[in-house]
Amino acid sequence: MSAFPACLVVDDETDIRELLVLTLERMDIRADSASNLTEARHLLENTQYDLCLTDMRLPDGSGLDLVKHIAQQYPGLPVAVITAYGSAENAVSALKAGAFDYLTKPISLKQLRPLVQSALKLSASGQTDTANDTLTMIGTSAAIRQVRSMIEKLSRSQAPVYISGESGSGKELAARLIHQNSSRRDEPFIAVNCGAIPENLMESEFFGHKKGAFTGATHDKEGMFHAAKGGTLFLDEVADLPLAMQVKLLRAIQEKKVRMVGGTQEESVDVRIISATHKNLAVLMERGEFRQDLYYRLNVIELKMPALREMQEDIPLLVNALLAKQCREEGRAIPTISPEASQMLARHSFPGNVRELENVLERALALCDDASITADDLLLDQDSTGSSSPGLLLEDEGLPLPDYLEQLEKQAILNALEKTQHNKTAAAKLLGVSFRTFRYRLSKLGLSKDND
Repeated sequence: MSAFPACLVVDDETDIRELLVLTLERMDIRADSASNLTEARHLLENTQYDLCLTDMRLPDGSGLDLVKHIAQQYPGLPVAVITAYGSAENAVSALKAGAFDYLTKPISLKQLRPLVQSALKLSASGQTDTANDTLTMIGTSAAIRQVRSMIEKLSRSQAPVYISGESGSGKELAARLIHQNSSRRDEPFIAVNCGAIPENLMESEFFGHKKGAFTGATHDKEGMFHAAKGGTLFLDEVADLPLAMQVKLLRAIQEKKVRMVGGTQEESVDVRIISATHKNLAVLMERGEFRQDLYYRLNVIELKMPALREMQEDIPLLVNALLAKQCREEGRAIPTISPEASQMLARHSFPGNVRELENVLERALALCDDASITADDLLLDQDSTGSSSPGLLLEDEGLPLPDYLEQLEKQAILNALEKTQHNKTAAAKLLGVSFRTFRYRLSKLGLSKDND
């Protein structure tokens, strides 16, 4: 048996097959080739491969058929599909069917080599090794077990992932876990808050710029796509991207190339895109505030993060873990929690989710004596406890969706202000937004005069 990794190349064009085989052999990878689906299935039955590269168009079927066949019969074998230039729908369909990644024609060897290396890393590792993980998704509820299962599956792919969920529900943690358990784990994880970048600097921040591209550009500077090379780029609050930037991001994702501001040439970039937002992208698309084509490019696979109220049985575990972490950072002993405090935490609805729980415990640690946290230390509003979500029980449910969502937002802001004794900085932190964003939302919703 050969000590070299093995790859199966499936394409009906002889010159492309030969190019791929030659390139792979130069990478010390043994390559077999097939010109159609039937030959490919026969080779798969008789040989063990570490990777499969297949064209989407085959004489007796499609690459999609082969992707599905391999997913069923040879789970764990990474498959990358080769699509025609501009066939974004084909690439998305293949990724949803379980393909590891995709290449577009004409094939770029600069894109092929890192793809092959990532696939072989994944194939060699067999299954994700979580023994040395520094991050964990705490909980035993059905909701969190499903999230962990999805993260394990998503870690074996290069497909773009869209993480949805309320503010504070752990979207960035999920993105980091996907990266940490993937073949890209040894490369950078770059997290970007899309709402925190000034619009006039956005293109430069994402793609970099050349010296002299604009006033103040005194030297070449690489962007975040370059910084994430070989790794994962996490676009948090992607709904905040302006439409002009959405077009440029779509092109970068589709073509796997970027052009620096002021540059004349496009450069190949090997990054995996994971995006997230607490906003409803489907509603934003209907309003024309988010591009439909970008939505379908980012949302190849969706990971839904549950709200804390949907996994209340996990609250005691989270409390213990968060307290231990905070006390370790402060170098102090972990206090006990009184039965009344535990009951209050278990009943609270936590509209700010895990982030709110973390803030509540941080505040309680500051207020309590060193031995025990009491119900009074939590400073939780007794009226807000309960299993239902505050603000969801509106009297008029016949409102148009934008008005309904606006009322929900108003209710969440008022609840946060009430809990923090109208401390706007604390309320913004509780809601997981910047103070500047919080002030803007107060003004836009007509709440600023009432809370000055």
